[in-house]
Amino acid sequence: MNDISINDIFNLKKYIDKEINICGWVKTFRANRFISLNDGSCLKNIQCVIDFENTEPEKLKKISTGAALSIFGKLVNSKGSKQSIEIQVNEFEILGESDAEIYPIQPKKHSFEFLRENAHLRTRTNTFSAVMRIRSSLSFAIHNYFNINGFYHIHTPIITASDAEGAGEQFRVTTLDIKNTPTDDFGNIDFKKDFFGKETNLTVSGQLEAEAYAMSLGKVYTFGPTFRAENSNTSRHLSEFWMIEPEVAFMDIKGNMKLAEDFLKYVIQYILKNNNEDLMFLETRLLNEEKQKPKNERNELSLIEKLNFVTKNKFKVITYTEAINILKNCKQNKKKKFKYIIDEWGADLQSEHERYLVEKEFKCPVIIYNYPAKIKSFYMKLNDDGKTVRAMDILFPGIGEIVGGSQREERLDILLNKIKEIGIDEKELWWYTDLRKYGTAVHSGFGLGFERLVMFITGMTNIRDVIPFPRTPQNAEF
Repeated sequence: MNDISINDIFNLKKYIDKEINICGWVKTFRANRFISLNDGSCLKNIQCVIDFENTEPEKLKKISTGAALSIFGKLVNSKGSKQSIEIQVNEFEILGESDAEIYPIQPKKHSFEFLRENAHLRTRTNTFSAVMRIRSSLSFAIHNYFNINGFYHIHTPIITASDAEGAGEQFRVTTLDIKNTPTDDFGNIDFKKDFFGKETNLTVSGQLEAEAYAMSLGKVYTFGPTFRAENSNTSRHLSEFWMIEPEVAFMDIKGNMKLAEDFLKYVIQYILKNNNEDLMFLETRLLNEEKQKPKNERNELSLIEKLNFVTKNKFKVITYTEAINILKNCKQNKKKKFKYIIDEWGADLQSEHERYLVEKEFKCPVIIYNYPAKIKSFYMKLNDDGKTVRAMDILFPGIGEIVGGSQREERLDILLNKIKEIGIDEKELWWYTDLRKYGTAVHSGFGLGFERLVMFITGMTNIRDVIPFPRTPQNAEF
């Protein structure tokens, strides 16, 4: 195994004028002499200069775009103007050949759609290698934040018998023979004969199980895969995605909002500090794209300005009622420039409304709380007015809602009534309601779609481009 990365070579001066060995993939090979090599550790390629006159022609022919090489040579200051350092190659080994004529990732611009069709190779492009390095750093930052703040990481079930969101858009898990499905006396599927003895699905959220652990460990979080069988092909939906879900005992809605703001600022600041090269590359890419748009459609903030917009501004906190009044009376609404006109209290806010509040009204991230109970989930605490719940959403520029959370309903009688109202069988959630019988207490939490956060930080506009192998309707290729 080679211990030196290209990132090390550029950042650590100790390798200059020393013999080194690096491995990587050929980006380009020109004049039978200059190899541009990349190993995925950073955006930069290292130039490797071959003494082609003393190299076997047949061996030179095997160097092509996409080939994997092991290079042995001396790292020196470059005489050329396009690079600061280079490797004078003493010896090289072809680890894996590549057929340059059919290799999909040629050194040219490719459409994102084409790269999705070649998702197994797309991280060999600068854009996707930058995105995936940021995704990795962001994952570390998330775990680090919770670790230093006294949270315990728990692994909630991927297979579950409950629907945390009550939406019913779940993937069924079964071992029953689909060609000969057993039925009961009423003609319904007999799940008693299934593997788990009951109907089970892939989870849509680890929240309910996280609540159980919060009521004994105090502060916990989950960070794992979740699934929605929603037949949607938009740029914001996946069938398989990752969720971050902290749950905290003895914390009310105000503490929940403070936690979410602090968490978001921390992880974004971490990326700004540790992934500057990748961010700068992605910002340049976005600026070039913006130039192709009409002036009235261009984003006001660059990528890094947008991230600083979040980290350097205090989040504005308003109630849902205040938000509705602002939107109802704004020029956009009165002149019917919104696609969805706001005309009465109780409307479900759309992305255009959320972005207006952030980008036009307050010019900072916004937290909206105390939503109408009818448009929120059953587990959210009912306020004394009987019509709103202690739910909160955090809104970001360019994207709208990025976090959704609430103070959970800890009162057994009210929770049971809400479960009954939406038609969930109380028996399915016996263990969840048990938590309200044995030492119930105020507790809160929130959910954050990991890919939605990666999109915001990288500036990518399609969620399929921020997860290694996207799962969407009619698409499970890899």
